Parts: sequence; C-alpha cells; structure tokens
Amino acid sequence: MRGVFIDTLIGMAVEDPRILLLTADLGFTLVESFVKRFPDRFFNVGVAEQNMVGMATGLAKAGFMPFIYSMVPFLCLRPLEFIRNGPVLHRLPVRLAGPGGGFEYGGDGLSHHGLEDIAVLRSLQDITIIAPADAGQARLALRASKDLPGPIYFRLGKDDQFRLPGLDDRFPPDGCCFLRQGEKILVVTTGSISREVGKAVELLVADGIFCTFLVLAIPHPPPVATLTKTLANHAIVLTVEEHVLAGGLGSIVAEIIAEHAIKCRLIRRGIRSAPAGLIGSRPFLLQRHGLDPESLVRIVKEAVRS
Repeated sequence: MRGVFIDTLIGMAVEDPRILLLTADLGFTLVESFVKRFPDRFFNVGVAEQNMVGMATGLAKAGFMPFIYSMVPFLCLRPLEFIRNGPVLHRLPVRLAGPGGGFEYGGDGLSHHGLEDIAVLRSLQDITIIAPADAGQARLALRASKDLPGPIYFRLGKDDQFRLPGLDDRFPPDGCCFLRQGEKILVVTTGSISREVGKAVELLVADGIFCTFLVLAIPHPPPVATLTKTLANHAIVLTVEEHVLAGGLGSIVAEIIAEHAIKCRLIRRGIRSAPAGLIGSRPFLLQRHGLDPESLVRIVKEAVRS
C-alpha cells in the first residue's frame, strides 16, 4: 500500500494546495516522486518523530493538511504525547500514515513490529483509525476521508498488488465490508491480515461451513449500529487481528457485546504473548501465533463442533 499511498497523495496534492508531506528520514525510493513534483511541500525532519508531529500540528493550525509518514511503531509510540497534545486535543487535520502494521517488518527486529498501535491510539478517542485490507481500499480510503475533521491514522500494509477477493475496492462510510453471508459463524477482521482470513473463510466454505465475513476498515470509532445488528444474528463470533489482544479489534467487539447485552460466544485471535527475541518473516510469525489460514480453519471447526 506504500506505492498506492504516495501515488494517491500526489493526485490529491495536485487538487489541494494545503496538502504537505513530512517524513522522519524514511521512505527513500518512495517519496521522491512527491518531492520532484512538490519540492516546497515536502519536509524530511530527520530521525525526530516527535518534532515531526509538532511541526505538523503547527502547519495544520496554519491551515495546511500535513501527512506525516513513518513506520507504525515509530509513528504511533515514540511521539504519542505529541499526538495527544497536538492534533488530537486541538482537533486538527493531521494525517498519520504508518506502513508496517503487525508483522509486515517481521524480519527487521522486534522494535519494528507494529502490534500496539490501535490500542494506544484509540485510547485518545478523538482520532479516526483506518486500516485498509488491500491497496485498492487504501486508495479509496485516502480520498474518501480527506475532509473528515480531526486527525486520522492510516495503518498501511506493504503489498501494492494484492486485491482481496470480493472487496472490489469498496470503502463505505462506516467501514463495514461484508464479503460473505453465512449462518454458522461471524468472522471479523481488519487491515492486511484480511488476506489470510479470507483464505481461511474460503477453505471453510469449501468444507460446508458457511461464514459471514466482515472486513472492518474503520476500527475506531467503531460502527456500533452495524456491529450490534450483525453480532446479534450470530451465535459464534471470531475476531482476527495482527495486533495484541489487549485493546484491539477483539476488545472493541467485546465492549459492544457487553454494552448491548448481545448473546453470542466471542473468540478472539491476535497476539497474546510474543516469544522473547523471536523474529522472522511475516508468514513465519503469523504461523507461530496461530494467525495463518490453516490455524484459523482449525479454530472455527473446533468452535462449531463444541
């Protein structure tokens, strides 16, 4: 989604002179096309994410729409206080674009794993979190959310080519994309791991286990009305996220179930505990945490049998 992000941003910047791009010494071989087109609307602040958020806050206050770009953990965790005190508390249109949600940079070391971003940022409340499932949805999400008030965080994947079957580049206003309807179980996911979850759903359907498959492109603020109605129609619900279990998608769904007294069984799958020091490719890490398609199929079959 990184290539889609920069291509879409260039198109938006042509139409809107308020749009700027800031990076914290990242994005080489990516941002050059923007720099060449808009040399006076690009800022590389160096390895100083806090300063980048501070600059973006001031620029937004002055009437600009700054997009700030860095890997998920460096974008969301290192400058968290600046995000809270700047664009969030002042309701400013700063856009945070973070590639590398989950294990996208799995082989680059534990510091590069983006596993806590949704939980941390949604605790700030007045920020919109968008996690596209594929590059087509990312393109639409960037354009559709351009005029939303307040700050937005985009949790981006790396793949620019994959298209999730059935998604068809949709990005509805509430972020709810239903890719299948079935009576056995409701499967809810968000972001890049929708690819693995989609494969699991297709394997289940081939075995006669028909699932409702919901890809949630806007996990925060959650679409309470749609989720409440959908959860109430299913006895078993499985949430799958490439994120720690505490505070992420599964927690969001659990809160809605509890607050609306919905009678269903919730099964959450995400990162429960990370083996100390373990790094590797994204497929390897997903398999180690039971988030690969085969593991998800086993979870659903066990749930349906029990």
